[in-house]
Amino acid sequence: MSLLRAEGLTKSFGRTHALDGAGITIREGEVVAVMGPSGSGKSTLLHCLAGILPPDSGTVHYRDHSGSDRELTSMNDGERSELRRTEFGFVFQFGQLVPELTCLENVALPLRLSGMKRKDAERAAKDWMARLEVDAVADQRPGETSGGQGQRVAVARALVTGPKVIFADEPTGALDSLNGERVMHLLTTAARETGAAVVLVTHEPRVAAYSDREVVVRDGRSRDVEFAR
Repeated sequence: MSLLRAEGLTKSFGRTHALDGAGITIREGEVVAVMGPSGSGKSTLLHCLAGILPPDSGTVHYRDHSGSDRELTSMNDGERSELRRTEFGFVFQFGQLVPELTCLENVALPLRLSGMKRKDAERAAKDWMARLEVDAVADQRPGETSGGQGQRVAVARALVTGPKVIFADEPTGALDSLNGERVMHLLTTAARETGAAVVLVTHEPRVAAYSDREVVVRDGRSRDVEFAR
């Protein structure tokens, strides 16, 4: 049974056609690498799947924590925002941490936005920071950490709410190969331990090697590539 399913997605920006009938199915607990050259539409596909961008046409269905099938394309902005806050996690190329907050406060932020008490939120954040091996930088601000540490803090923030899906857009793009491998190992290990699915956008084969399956996007269209692990 699919966890997340998109069919017939189209999306244009002016005269540029980013998606042209793209589709994808994500099963519970699997890591899927979305690959393709620059400008192929892979990041636009991820943003449509996550409810960040509304497609011009097509549908995105998601099976939530209660088992209900929900169509993201028919939700209003508030409903999509709540879904992203509670059931989706995000890791972007440059982390997008809040520079004024400490790393601990950044990881706890999604829980605080959902109404959790500060003490409980920070306790959960500390646990995830320890699992991602960045508890030593809990009291530092993002600008005081290395790129690899900052990205692992971002991964901890993505996982702290117990999401069903983690969207990772070029999560190692700003890192050297050693730090990139460490981030990918910790991200995929933690996701598999918690049962979260991962939608991973990348153009790097070494990063895609951490996935269970590849989906290639080219000229706004998608194609599954199945392989055994």
